[in-house]
Parts: sequence; C-alpha cells; structure tokens
Amino acid sequence: MSTITRTLKNLWKVGPRDAWRQMNYIGDTKAGTLIGTDRWGNKYFENNEELPLRTRWVDYKSHDFDASHLEPGWHAWISYLVDKPPTQDPLLQYKRRAWEDADPKSIPNYTLSWGAYKPYSTTKAKITAWEPTAAERK
Repeated sequence: MSTITRTLKNLWKVGPRDAWRQMNYIGDTKAGTLIGTDRWGNKYFENNEELPLRTRWVDYKSHDFDASHLEPGWHAWISYLVDKPPTQDPLLQYKRRAWEDADPKSIPNYTLSWGAYKPYSTTKAKITAWEPTAAERK
C-alpha cells in the first residue's frame, strides 16, 4: 500500500471510478500512460515515477483474470525482460500461426481447480491395504 498523499494524487488523476476499480482488483491506485492494448482487451500502463520494479502494470479486461491471459510479448515487457513494448518492437508483436484458431482465446490455467490434470497409474499396486477382520465374541 502506498502513502495517503500518493493515493489521493492518483485518485485525482484517474478519477473515483477507476480508483475504486484499482483498489478492488490491484489493491493500490496507479496513474500512468497507456502503452498499449493486446488482442484480448487488456491495457498496459507505465509510470516511471513509481518505485523500481512497480512501474509497469496491466489492467485486465475481465474480472476473473489469470496470468495465462497475457501474450508472450507483453509478458516479457511487463516482467522487465525487454525495454520496448510489443507496440514498438516487431519481434515481440503477436503473429497468428497457421495452426492457431482465428478466434483469440487463451487456455485457462486449471491449477487448483477440478479441471486440473491429475496423473494416474495404470499399473497394479504392489501393496494392498490391510482390511481387518474381527472374530465374533462368544
């Protein structure tokens, strides 16, 4: 969380509606310049007056956001792996491959959900569970 002064300054810059949304989803108010938008509608911002390694952030389009909703080029930029965003670097820009669907969608991350991959063994167990049998009392 930031200082009250910085929060009020960002509240003035972004407005009460966006500040309320940021507090609910990011946990902080941030104001910066819009760098670009990806094909899913996520907005990417940068403000070099912030603390180091907190200068770039993403505003997800949907409320049920997931890290798999980031394109690889934008992920590299937001993780500080590259200096130029995909809007300025042609190598990072998304190019649809022949085997991909024309509809832009991401495969959700099913970790910790019922849809997660669970491996199973096809071999017979070497150890069997002990099942107690009780003799009847007389």
